[in-house]
Amino acid sequence: MKAIIATDQNAEAAGITLAERREPAPAINDVVVRVHASGFAPAEWEWPSTWVDRAGHERTEAVIGHEFAGVVSSLGYGTTGLSLGQRVFGITDWHRDGTLAEYTAVEARNLAPLPGDVDFTVGASLPISGLTAWQGLFQHGRLRAGQSVLAHGAAGAVGSVVTQLAREFGAYVIGTGRAADRQAALDFGANDFLDLDRDDLTDTGGVDVVFDVIGGDVQRRSASVVRPGGTLVSVVGPVEYRPADGLAIDFVVESVPGQLTEIVDRVRDGRLRTHIGTVATLDDALPALNPTRRRRGKTVIQVRH
Repeated sequence: MKAIIATDQNAEAAGITLAERREPAPAINDVVVRVHASGFAPAEWEWPSTWVDRAGHERTEAVIGHEFAGVVSSLGYGTTGLSLGQRVFGITDWHRDGTLAEYTAVEARNLAPLPGDVDFTVGASLPISGLTAWQGLFQHGRLRAGQSVLAHGAAGAVGSVVTQLAREFGAYVIGTGRAADRQAALDFGANDFLDLDRDDLTDTGGVDVVFDVIGGDVQRRSASVVRPGGTLVSVVGPVEYRPADGLAIDFVVESVPGQLTEIVDRVRDGRLRTHIGTVATLDDALPALNPTRRRRGKTVIQVRH
């Protein structure tokens, strides 16, 4: 099968290539999925799991990509709840070969049914962005109606979903980004917008939840505007800067089928818009996956079309 593999962490764009790999076989409780589309998170380039296994040993030529939509093509021993030919979407284990390939093996418990009226490209754009937003806001941020959210990167793949979900659940949302992102953030539902290059975050007057997808100095500035009892939620690794009188939580997104169903149902009825930026085919994927490229929205690779 064709697959995109990582070959050199230090080579950036030159460190990925399209190669031929053996089709995976399903382990116990696995399914093999014929991939139709795969999303890609640029941060994967810096994830330890891309380069080492759980024992700390170097991984060589790992298939990258970990969110996808496709069709079940084979079932491993003991697998329940899924059937051959079923449309599914979800996230694969970080330490296993991923989804930028014609086939991928994944634990059945990580998958949710993909409704027939949802395009595979849309389905592949949802798992990481949607689940990151859902888990960050509701599990870790404990968001309640009437609270305020500072949503960094509000025009991006994750931030746009954060903005929409927070608004749906009754929050006041202040989006951030660069000046060019203002209108997109407002279109996704932000009540207000701050330019990170020009505006002072203290202009918010304090917020209940900060959703941090940037880290560094932006995280430092954000910690100071968390209200007493509020929460700074980060997806960029261990929190360096903590609120004086609040919580700081970093987390790694998990594939939760029930939450995937909640998310895709919102796409189907119009409550949620996914933000797809670049779409490319597997044969032409390498430029779209260049880790140095600035992106707007989710990058999706159409493996079959």
